[in-house]
Amino acid sequence: MFFFDPVYFLFVIPPLLLGFYAQWKVKSSFAAMSKVPAKMSGAQAARRMLDNAGLSDVEIEQVHGQLSDHYDPRHKVLRLSEDVYSGQSMAAVGVACHEAGHAFQDAKGYAPLAIRNLAVPAANFGSSAGVHCCSWVYC
Repeated sequence: MFFFDPVYFLFVIPPLLLGFYAQWKVKSSFAAMSKVPAKMSGAQAARRMLDNAGLSDVEIEQVHGQLSDHYDPRHKVLRLSEDVYSGQSMAAVGVACHEAGHAFQDAKGYAPLAIRNLAVPAANFGSSAGVHCCSWVYC
């Protein structure tokens, strides 16, 4: 027999709804600001920002996906999605500069970034485990 305690839903549904709302908000904001032109691409803006801060050792790579942008502190690489890397919009520049900001934090030894980086493996596991569990429940 398959049984769920109703209290379980009190702890699962609110974070799930909050996550969906945050995801919707980011995507809709990116879409709106993608219509506002910029004078440089996201990669150019990030490179300028990094170089001006003396972080010329941080590489910038293009990756697949939509809004899959991130800074990898282990390899000192800023990975930008195709839309951000080559996009010449305020959305592309904003996302690229946001991610470059994480490289700044890393260079300065910003403690909350170090804590976040420790949590990434667990968050990735939880994210993939949640997808597998949810698909199992609905089978």
